[in-house]
Amino acid sequence: MSEQKEVALLEGERIDDLLTDSGLKIIQSREVFSFSLDAVLLARFAKLPKRGRIADFCTGNGVIALLCSDKTEAQIDAIEIQPRLAEMARRNVTMNDLQHRIEVIEEDLRSYALHAGNGIYHAITVNPPYMRPAAGDKNDNEHYAIARHELYCTIEDIAKATCKLLRPGGKLFMVHRPSRLADIIQSLRNWKIEPKVIQFVHPNQHGEANMVLIEAIRDGRPDLRVLPPQIVYNEAGEQMI
Repeated sequence: MSEQKEVALLEGERIDDLLTDSGLKIIQSREVFSFSLDAVLLARFAKLPKRGRIADFCTGNGVIALLCSDKTEAQIDAIEIQPRLAEMARRNVTMNDLQHRIEVIEEDLRSYALHAGNGIYHAITVNPPYMRPAAGDKNDNEHYAIARHELYCTIEDIAKATCKLLRPGGKLFMVHRPSRLADIIQSLRNWKIEPKVIQFVHPNQHGEANMVLIEAIRDGRPDLRVLPPQIVYNEAGEQMI
């Protein structure tokens, strides 16, 4: 079990259990950011190296970095552009006593990729903004707008940063919307990131897929596998994953 440390909470924040064997907990706030099933599924989907160095792009409050820390002994850099969320992520790292494993980097991913170094990561995870800037109704809450819309981080930005930061043969793991899959494949290939595995996630056995999990390899050869779908709820409405 991980050792929990006391941290200060801001107004509207709460501490939730991540339901892991190691007892990880997380600070969340509905006013700023709360993780959802896509983050959990991505952390489970990612096949991470046991050691080395990993990045989590668009880390938010650090939930994916925390969950990945249970799967690997690698160093994890959690990159987040929003100061409030980066600060929350740091407190989550401290609360779970993972300062020696996870570093929160408050920076725009686009500028970070320019100076961090070439091929420094063995693997990268990312749960990016899903919606184009003009798509849907932008949320009046700035934090949610940035997290959901491609205001500061597009699919192309992620592919470009991955090409710079991921070592040849390293893996990128992404969760996104199926409606953007063509854009994702095109952008990744533009930057020498070859999609290798995809898996669709359906709310139930009759519903259309509402998430897609993607594994891609830096400088990989074309050869795409489609895994059996994941179904979230059974006929009785019980969550299966």
